Amino acid sequence: MAEQSANLSDRDLRRYARHLTLPGFGAEGQRILRASRVLVIGAGGLGSPALLYLAGAGVGHITIIDDDVVDESNLQRQVIHRESDIGRPKAESAADAVRRLDSEASVTAIVGRLSVDNAEELFATHDVVLDGADNFATRYLSSDAAELTGTPLVWATILQFAGQLSVFWPGRGPMLRDLYPDIPDPGSVPSCAAGGVLGAMVGQIGSIMVVEAIKVLTGVGKAAVGKLVLIDALEATTRTLSFATDPEREPVSDLTEIAQVCAASWSEDEDGSEQNVRSVGPHAVRELLAEGVPLIDVREPEEYAEAAIAGSVLVPLGEIRSRRWAAIREAWAERNLQPNSPRVVIHCHSGARSQQAIELLAGEVETDGATPELINLDGGIVAWQAAGQETVVKRGGTH
Repeated sequence: MAEQSANLSDRDLRRYARHLTLPGFGAEGQRILRASRVLVIGAGGLGSPALLYLAGAGVGHITIIDDDVVDESNLQRQVIHRESDIGRPKAESAADAVRRLDSEASVTAIVGRLSVDNAEELFATHDVVLDGADNFATRYLSSDAAELTGTPLVWATILQFAGQLSVFWPGRGPMLRDLYPDIPDPGSVPSCAAGGVLGAMVGQIGSIMVVEAIKVLTGVGKAAVGKLVLIDALEATTRTLSFATDPEREPVSDLTEIAQVCAASWSEDEDGSEQNVRSVGPHAVRELLAEGVPLIDVREPEEYAEAAIAGSVLVPLGEIRSRRWAAIREAWAERNLQPNSPRVVIHCHSGARSQQAIELLAGEVETDGATPELINLDGGIVAWQAAGQETVVKRGGTH
């Protein structure tokens, strides 16, 4: 709970009238919300509904941290953003949406990534944190930072038609490392781009995250501490499993271990500079191609023959796996191409194989010592066609 409550103005009394009549909540619960500070990690699928409902609920201050930009493929589920926001930093777009909902809202947008350098300070200065991250490194970093600072963390994850949710409250129940002791390897679980996700289901889970945050802040009800809520949208089922603190687990004492995981996950090189591996949607890729950025297709020849993006060069993933950049240079040479771009776009059917290719290529320095920025077409050729972009039929040849 927030340490002190704020007085309610006449505007507050009108705006939050439906809260004020809730049994056990009332004016005191609303005053606590008005005095609360909430950090939301990610302004994407989960962050979108969470931010809107936090703002609607009257949380006193909201901080948003996200290092990504809005892409057209996000709009299917990230309902806080609009078409006019495409290309803008998500944190800034989301902050504007919060202000549209409440002109007097106090909101801070951080265009950046949660890291070992800022996590503890951010967690320590907020009453509760909502984790809407899309990668394992950030999720475990969030849990470790929560444990170090004693900050309650509302956690959720989604994929396809299902989701999971829990509340990790240091000192009151188990944490993420008690539930899932081993950090999964990067790429071991398909991303939303590769596996897909039902947009409306993301809204369902993001809304539940806010319910849990409100319970943590106000003390109303019983938060999902020590519980794993499993939601299956296809089967219309919700199950709740109980779990406990692992008595043999060493408490988190610093962020040293997770710093190494983050470095590996975020493809940092030996100098600590980021390789800038990122995914963008069809709209952004179309603009990159217009600028002359080369496009590599890592599907199989039979897939390429059925439909291909104009100008793409076929280099199957198997060839990249065995010969890395040499396979790409050979394919370019066969087409009499000599790309001189600091960026390369890579795509496959839905985004999974191209991500694997990027991970393989990012680990090898090119012969001239400068590896291009590697960009993944989010959702692959499926997303490209769904966005109304044309493809061409290729007959004969593998490149």
